[in-house]
Amino acid sequence: MPSLASPVPGTADHSRHPQSEILTSGALAFIGELAREFRGRIEGLLNGRAARRARIARGEERLQFLVETEQVRQADWRLTPVPRDLERRVVEITGPTDRKMMINALNSGADVFMADLEDSSSPTWANMLTGQVNLRDAVRRTIEWNDPDSGKAYRLNDRTATLIVRPRGLHLVERHLMVDGRPIPAALVDAGLFLYHNANALIERGSAPYLYLPKLESHLEARVWNDVLKRAEQTLGMPNGAVKVTVLIETIAAAFEMDEILWELRDRIVALNCGRWDYIFSFIKYHASDPCAVLPDRAQVTMEQPCMRAYTQLAVKTCHRRGAYAIGGMAADPDQERRRRQ
Repeated sequence: MPSLASPVPGTADHSRHPQSEILTSGALAFIGELAREFRGRIEGLLNGRAARRARIARGEERLQFLVETEQVRQADWRLTPVPRDLERRVVEITGPTDRKMMINALNSGADVFMADLEDSSSPTWANMLTGQVNLRDAVRRTIEWNDPDSGKAYRLNDRTATLIVRPRGLHLVERHLMVDGRPIPAALVDAGLFLYHNANALIERGSAPYLYLPKLESHLEARVWNDVLKRAEQTLGMPNGAVKVTVLIETIAAAFEMDEILWELRDRIVALNCGRWDYIFSFIKYHASDPCAVLPDRAQVTMEQPCMRAYTQLAVKTCHRRGAYAIGGMAADPDQERRRRQ
């Protein structure tokens, strides 16, 4: 039987390259099943985003805490305990899934390395597939790199940072993979391929598959993510709640639904992360028609500004009440390129 997901005709032939080990018939069938089950819900949520922004632009609605979920915010509940290898998250670093960078990041001494298939990775087909190869090899500790210029050999240390993977957001599609003649949501491709190839290997090593979920705008989007991961756990033979997640609160809409997002993901969420640039962009997107919501130059919109300080303080308060970690957003490193060349 042909796999449910099929590469677009005319795309590069990876049959003689390591990527062919990622796009196996089983992996394609797995993400194809996810696409058929959840693509409609994702598209409906994205349409809901656009409709809500249009209502706000017309002055028919405003962002506020939801009346219908007040009971969730008021009730006294806490999340499941955090896994041992995620208990310490004092220093987290991130970067694309480049092979040498991944080795350096895992060896860096940081508590967590977020391998980023999203913002810091150009979403070319080759990048996405090579990133999955590198993730697979990192999980199995076989990843290595021999620099052809310097001759330096890169290998993993005995002790490495905890690996968390950030897939692309729900709003993107992967046009190189089709189901029923339509592209698959990129989030399902990234998370699906990572889980299919690595989830059980991570569990066997005493860890688990960990994901960073970006760009959420509502608890309903958190709900569909929870259902996706629950389906993946059932299909791949994992216990319920085995996949743990951290959610980025990087949209102004999500800032009003932090309790609800935690509740929807209560069996698997361990932390919320506060972003800056995407949050500012989201603020602009939702208030573009409001002459009272004009921002100055973005360099002046620091985390100390009242609008930014308010949402980060709410994140800390919410996380501490529910037993989750509140993680500060990533800070850009001006010396990053210099170190990448070393």
